[in-house]
Amino acid sequence: MDSDQVVYISGRALEVTLMVAGPMLGAALVFGLMIAIFQAVTQIQEMTLTFIPKIVAVFIAAMVFASWILHTLVSFTTDLYQSIPSMVAGG
Repeated sequence: MDSDQVVYISGRALEVTLMVAGPMLGAALVFGLMIAIFQAVTQIQEMTLTFIPKIVAVFIAAMVFASWILHTLVSFTTDLYQSIPSMVAGG
């Protein structure tokens, strides 16, 4: 296995990680922004008001995108396992 293969696999792993984490992070960002605007408008500065809705939003996003996340991870893992013979053989 040469350095080009390591760089390719590492880059692909980072890409898959960002794709899998994206929906949950996006939901947390959107709900966090909406809560921040609500707090600025109403001048309510309760700390638990920010955490609970974001946790619920991340949980819902994880449930909605669970099948896609699983498919993405299984596809990446399958491709990685299938490429092992060519890595070991040096080709």
